Amino acid sequence: MSSFSRAPSWLRRLAPLSGGLALSLLLHVSAHADDLRVGFMPGPYRDAFTNGIEPQLKKLGYTIKYVEFSQGVQPNDAVERGQIDANIFQHSLYLNATNKQQGFDLVPVVHVPTPPMGLYSQRHKSLDKVPDGATVTLPADPVNAARALNILAAIGWVTLKPGVSPLSVSERDIVNNPKRLMIVPLDAAQAPRSLADADLAAVQGNFAVASGLKLTEALKLEDMTLPYVNVVAVKRSNENAKFAKDIVAAYQSPEFQKFFRANPVWAGYRLPDYFNQ
Repeated sequence: MSSFSRAPSWLRRLAPLSGGLALSLLLHVSAHADDLRVGFMPGPYRDAFTNGIEPQLKKLGYTIKYVEFSQGVQPNDAVERGQIDANIFQHSLYLNATNKQQGFDLVPVVHVPTPPMGLYSQRHKSLDKVPDGATVTLPADPVNAARALNILAAIGWVTLKPGVSPLSVSERDIVNNPKRLMIVPLDAAQAPRSLADADLAAVQGNFAVASGLKLTEALKLEDMTLPYVNVVAVKRSNENAKFAKDIVAAYQSPEFQKFFRANPVWAGYRLPDYFNQ
């Protein structure tokens, strides 16, 4: 039995990179050592890379090739297979979970500015207007479900089992639900669309930004801790490669930090710790 067939349902639903896309990627691989292939999911990370990181890398002689993906395990599969050099879309807990379940050997090399998950609503203007029995959608995968449930716990709407693992948590781990919320798990990318039918949706920051939601309009943003700040991921064998070190240096540069802080579009992002140095 393959490691994929043994994976939990939330990972099995994220289909591996299709043969057609894999072939397309292979056909576009350049023989030049200074070509750098970077993968992204929908969200803000490509914009920040294109405008704040690529100019620095071009000065070092790199040509950047961008590859877009639509499902969460695909960018990691592509890095593992050597079809791209790095990806920027995930936090380290998700990376560790896919490594374990898929047998990948990827590592984070640097944190990147990350929009936090938040509670959004089209029906209610504030948390105190949300009625008992409200419907709340949240990500179905355990790692991000834990984030959403922790937001609800922080405002006193639910209580979770003590010591529950963020790698296996679900709505079944709620031991107290005084507001009688109706919790509806769904694919994280569908969360913004669910706002048309639900009272509240817990939306990951990248999907919020990609769908036009403003972080400043969230009824509640998570208190984002370091494990949930997104990373640049590469194969472990490339952890000390020159391209990886050059990407790290570009993110940690004063030029990138000044550029990022100056753009009001990115207000509300959780900044990596090196921004304070």
